Amino acid sequence: MIAEYLTGAIIISALLFLNRNRLLNYMLVAIFITGQCAFTAYEYNHRNVDEFFGFFKPDALSILLLITLSIISIPAYYHSYVYFLKHKDIPQQRGIYFSAMTMLIAAISAAYLSNHVAVTWIFVELTTLSASALIYHRRNSRTLEGTWKYIFVCSISITFVFIGILFLSIALQQAGHTDLSFPDLLNNASGLNIFWLRLAFIFIFTGYTAKLGLVPMYTAGIDAKDKAPSPAGALLGSVLMNVGFIGIFRFYEIIAHTSLHLWANHIIMIAALLSVFVSAVYMLKVKNIKRMLAYSSIEHAGIVMLGLVAGGIGYYAAILHIILHAFAKSSMFFQMGQVYRIYKSKSIYDVGNYFKYNLAGAMVLLLAFFCSAAMPPSGLFISEFMIFRSLFEAHYLFVLIVLLILLTIIIWAFGKNIFKLLFTPAVEFNDEEVEKIKWYESISQFVLLGLVIYLGFNPPAEFIDLINDAIKNLPH
Repeated sequence: MIAEYLTGAIIISALLFLNRNRLLNYMLVAIFITGQCAFTAYEYNHRNVDEFFGFFKPDALSILLLITLSIISIPAYYHSYVYFLKHKDIPQQRGIYFSAMTMLIAAISAAYLSNHVAVTWIFVELTTLSASALIYHRRNSRTLEGTWKYIFVCSISITFVFIGILFLSIALQQAGHTDLSFPDLLNNASGLNIFWLRLAFIFIFTGYTAKLGLVPMYTAGIDAKDKAPSPAGALLGSVLMNVGFIGIFRFYEIIAHTSLHLWANHIIMIAALLSVFVSAVYMLKVKNIKRMLAYSSIEHAGIVMLGLVAGGIGYYAAILHIILHAFAKSSMFFQMGQVYRIYKSKSIYDVGNYFKYNLAGAMVLLLAFFCSAAMPPSGLFISEFMIFRSLFEAHYLFVLIVLLILLTIIIWAFGKNIFKLLFTPAVEFNDEEVEKIKWYESISQFVLLGLVIYLGFNPPAEFIDLINDAIKNLPH
């Protein structure tokens, strides 16, 4: 099925790129969304079945992330439709935008399902090319700068991953094997050469931090999420981050069965704690709301990786957190499109009294803030509490204390700006020609935030089983 899906996605993307007819564009988008949902259902019903010569395999983790992607992709296309209704609709740019978004979603889906180190690398690179077209959509000097920065950093990072794969192949050959599929690597992990495996981990981990939004390569995503239109930014700040997570997670499963496990944990912990620190520092000073959301994503990436390092209940919490964060953060990016339509600005200095101009949207932002800040009733409160518990049980008390201090700073800085947007009157703002936002444009965000609450406090048994199945190869 993966071959048919990718073939169909390529054809639809090409037709979107070449076509200039508005109605046909949206018909093609509708066909792709339908196909995406059907493909997700098919993969769910064929779990752990090898596809396309064994290069792809829908295991529990890939199924969870694929379902998350398919759910978020529906409002992403809808809000893109609204975006072109409210902005200058140039047929060529519209076609390129939807073509790039379609290829991005297809590449992310394939990266999730990949069962081979090199195949994952290929589709991660494809996400860079697709995302770049979305970042450059407005075609001005600022988006050009953001696009080139994204391409430059991601190109370096993907080169690091490639070098890491070369080192991994050397370690595998010395053990008498040549298959770079994840199951074979996992089965032969204990016999791999430690020296080459250590080098492979350093390069692969560093490379995938660009997608996940983790120190040291986190800078790639900040400008990208800011410069891209809000519906595209929602994908970059949620499901694309999950690509980086799954790339690191797959390799971490291998490392966890070797003598390098503790060493790798220390490397990840340093990067994760530094990521939360970076987020805290920039959240105090940033005044661009979309960049603030981007730095918030760095914080959550750090928390997820700390859960992975701590082990125990932290494994479960890390998977839960990365899924719930995708729903929460995408809802905020979708809402930012409405904020910009009212104030024509992303600066915190130019906005305020949002409840007066968009009641439904303001309620979304208030609830989304509580969800992203991991306050009740957010499901992220449950996952963060589990991660805190796992750090305490693993005797990382110092790390836990530092983390709590940094999170307090982040929540204060985040809340200060969000509450200014919601309640404080905007300075020198002329509200005589404010666009009236329809209430139903916020429905998708309420649904996403509802999932954050529901999956955290009352997760279905099948959802729990999938997460437990996803972490079964990690040492307990």
